[in-house]
Formats: sequence, structure tokens, C-alpha cells
Amino acid sequence: MPDYTLTINGRKQEVNADADTPLLWVLRDNLSLVGTKFGCGIAQCGACTVHVDGKATRSCSTPIAALENKSVVTIEGLSEDGDHPVQQAWIEHDVPQCGYCQAGQIMNAAALLDENPNPSDQDIDTAMNGNICRCGTYLRIKAAIKTAASNQK
Repeated sequence: MPDYTLTINGRKQEVNADADTPLLWVLRDNLSLVGTKFGCGIAQCGACTVHVDGKATRSCSTPIAALENKSVVTIEGLSEDGDHPVQQAWIEHDVPQCGYCQAGQIMNAAALLDENPNPSDQDIDTAMNGNICRCGTYLRIKAAIKTAASNQK
């Protein structure tokens, strides 16, 4: 197996894995970063969303060989103390119920706000489409994104 040097949450990490190993499993199994969740395994649910070079990316379908010279941020690296505006808005709006999808939801929302700091309802719907919440907290998610947008100005 080859060695890969990945930049995860601002730190260089040496990983020994096959080129086609999904980033999700490297994060969870090799680096013990378990905040990123496995949901569907086919990039359809969003539970495994991380940022790759600032873009929301499904880690379950991203092979580590595709990450050379790229920066990966997981939910653990979004902020050191949970003070990112999206995380604070999630708390304010009591978004999570079961919580399983929330790391992916938060990472997708943070990428949206980095790209579009003042999204419309349609922008939010479009960006968050595909991040599935089994508990149906979509209205709270949208409200939290709006609050985070207003708090980061």
C-alpha cells in the first residue's frame, strides 16, 4: 500500500492506504476523526460531507489519491471550540434531533455561506438539496443557516 500525505484540518497526516480508499474511511479508521458519518456510501445522503479546498465534498466517494495537494476540513476542524457561526446557529435553533446527519449538514451549510454569505431561500434549498435528515428538521436547518448568515456579517 502506498503512503499518502494529506492535509486534514490544517495538519499534514501520513496515511498508508490503497489509492481508491474513500476519504471517509481514512478519516474514521486511520485518523480516528469520527465526526464524519457513514450514511449511504454512494454520495447521496450528505452525512459524510467535508470540505475539500473549501468545497462541500462527499467523503464516502472521494478516493484519497484525489486529495494530493488539497486541504480537507472535517467537522472537528471547522472550529476549535464550536464557535463557528453555523455551529452557534445550530444550537440557537435546536436543530438536531437524532443528530446523525448534522455534521454533514453543518459542513454543507458552512461551505454555502463561504461561497454565498447572504443566500436566498432558493440558494439554501439548492445548496442543501441532497443532505438528508431522517428526522425532518429542514425548517430549523434553513432558519439556522439564515441566522448564521446574519451573524457572520
